[in-house]
Order: sequence, then C-alpha cells, then structure tokens
Amino acid sequence: MTVGELARNAPLFFLIFARVFALIQTAPLLSSDAIPEIAKIALAFLVSMLIFPSVSASGYPIPPYVLQYVLLLLGEAFVGILVGFFLSMIYSGFQLAGQYYAFQMGFGASEVFDPLAEIEIPIMGQFLNLIAMLIFLLGSGFQKIFLIGVYQSYKAFKAIDLVTRRDHIFPFLFQGMTYLFQQSLVLSFPILGALFLVSLTLGLFAKAAPQMNLLMMGFPISIGVAFLILFVSLPFLVELFSAVIDFSFLEVERIWASPSR
Repeated sequence: MTVGELARNAPLFFLIFARVFALIQTAPLLSSDAIPEIAKIALAFLVSMLIFPSVSASGYPIPPYVLQYVLLLLGEAFVGILVGFFLSMIYSGFQLAGQYYAFQMGFGASEVFDPLAEIEIPIMGQFLNLIAMLIFLLGSGFQKIFLIGVYQSYKAFKAIDLVTRRDHIFPFLFQGMTYLFQQSLVLSFPILGALFLVSLTLGLFAKAAPQMNLLMMGFPISIGVAFLILFVSLPFLVELFSAVIDFSFLEVERIWASPSR
C-alpha cells in the first residue's frame, strides 16, 4: 500500500489501527510496560498496514458524520480491549495458581519482581508464569493473537456487532472470569491436596506426641513435599497449560461466529 492510498483511506486505516493498538495494550505479554510504547505503536501500525487491503476489499462502511465516526472508533477500540482482556484473564490463571502454591507452602512472604507486570508476586507465581510464557510462545501465541484476534475478527465482527451480539459478548466475559478461577484451582489442586494431607498428618502427630517440635519440622516437610509433587505433576501441568491457551483462542473464534440478533 502506497502513502497516497493510505492518505485517501485514512479514516478506515485509523479504525483498523484503533482495534489493533487496543488489543496490543491488553493482550498477554504484549501489554507489558517493559515494551516501549513506541514499539507497540510501530507494531500496531505494521499489522494495520498488512490487513488493510483485506478489510478494504470487504467494503467496511465509513459513516459520513464525525460523531458517528468517533463512536465507531471507540467501538473498534473496545473490540480490541475485549479480546485482549479475555486472553489476559485466562493467562493470569497460571500466576494465580502459583500464588495458591506459595501461600500453602509457606512462601507467601517470599516475593520476586515480575518485569512484565512490574509488580511483586510470590516466587511460585513467577515460576508458573514463566512456564506459561514459554508454552504461549511455543504454541504460536503471538501469531494466533493477530490471526484470530485481528484478521479473523475483521472478517466476522464489526464494531456495530457490539450491539447486535451483546447477548453473546457479556456471557463471553463472565465465562472467561469463571474459567480463570476454575483452571487456577485445577492447576493448584495436586499440591494443595498433598499439603493438606501433610498438615493433617503433622496435626495428628502433634496431638500424639506434644513434646515434639513439629512446628519447626513442618515447614521443610511441606516445602519438600510441594516441590516433589510439582516435579511429578509438571508434565500434566504443561499439557493443561497448552489446553487452556488453546481453549482461550477457540472461545475467541466462537464469539466471532456467534449469530447477530
């Protein structure tokens, strides 16, 4: 696309750019403050240039009035935020599961700095977060964000569909939040269950032999059992991570295919 074509179709280009940039600002990993804003703007500009011919050929209607155009621009940005926020919610389930681990293991006070989110999180949350990031990259997560979240969305979903498909969109967000807590519990259940049995056993020993200092013995036992269970269940967790990430993109495709009212 030449500069002249871009200038003639500037209103359409800015609509595309609004959706892409909003998606980048809320999507997993891409929304990190560690990535400079100029890099995000450049990436959004490049992606908008790449999909512009396809969107232009589909005959995207441009409203004649400024107020209508501004509302449409906001709608496009909201669509990008919707997709990015949903994917970020699903991705956050791994970090939440790690926080469950940390508090039960006795690592609740041991926090490390997360350079992506720029916050301090429990060390186990950072560990699972790094595993999830690697799986996301190995599973072509970035490519899927732009192919499903941007390219396919323009083929099947316009900003006006926020109104015509509203009965599908809000359940879509609520389902994402439900799935976040559900999967974080599933991810943390093996270690939580094992540590519950350890705590129960130590409690019975404390009642049977009060002279034993089980409080000091309990921490290393709990930590050792937790790491052992984590090591044994790590292949299962990796498969579950992959399934959860695939599910999130399938749900995005499903909302694009939902019928209008």
